[in-house]
Amino acid sequence: MWDKPTWLNWLANFLLALSLVAMLYAALFAVVHLPIFPLREVVVEGQLSHVNREQVKLIVAKHLKGNFFTLDLIKARHAFKKLPWARNVSLRRRWPDKLEVVIEEHQALARWGSIGLVNTHGELFYAASNSELPVFLGPGDGVIEVASQYMEVNKTLKMADLTVQALALSPRRAWQVTTANGMVIELGRVDTAARLDKFVRVYRSTIASLNRPVMYADLRYPNGFAVRRPAAAKAVPTKVAEVKPNSASKTSAKPAKSGDGKKKADISRV
Repeated sequence: MWDKPTWLNWLANFLLALSLVAMLYAALFAVVHLPIFPLREVVVEGQLSHVNREQVKLIVAKHLKGNFFTLDLIKARHAFKKLPWARNVSLRRRWPDKLEVVIEEHQALARWGSIGLVNTHGELFYAASNSELPVFLGPGDGVIEVASQYMEVNKTLKMADLTVQALALSPRRAWQVTTANGMVIELGRVDTAARLDKFVRVYRSTIASLNRPVMYADLRYPNGFAVRRPAAAKAVPTKVAEVKPNSASKTSAKPAKSGDGKKKADISRV
């Protein structure tokens, strides 16, 4: 072997290449593991109302381990996503010593019972809030459904200067609305949009102008709805409104006494 120049040249080239690879590996190891490329700056961006400086400093101290090259971005992202108000988080290295963190916060839409909050995407999250928010109630798989219905119901009620205080979905998929003035509206399971639209039109033209509070409205009738005034009122009539297409709006309310001295239900046709 030693008298064969070709073999010796091949062996020399192999050893040279191996030494170069080893030197390169050693250089990379030193660059990556030695504290010569530390992260000196963490920049947090986004429209932040709830994520504060102290929370960010705690995550940086506990979870951002390593230098510019060895920092595990996946683990760091998970650490930031554990913040109660963080919906989405993205991280990016900026040469030579900066880490950029972009946080998208949840925008609270309502409370989900007493256990959490619902954001504007219909997602349930768990955080503390002192804001005045409507309350959603429903089965565990109905968060998105209730949030979507809320948008439509609130939009319709605003035409009558009403707002939603609570929206409930029963296990049988029946809807109930409580407005900010304390009125409970039963929508039922079918044709809820059409029923509410009829009620709002009648409410604006008749009930609202009476300046008498209504505590309950049942819209689950095929051609009308029933309303009830508070029990504390001097007279406690129940009004039934029948909505007929292409008919002029009229309201009549003539209480009459029955044989036992109690007032019969007032009837209103619209």
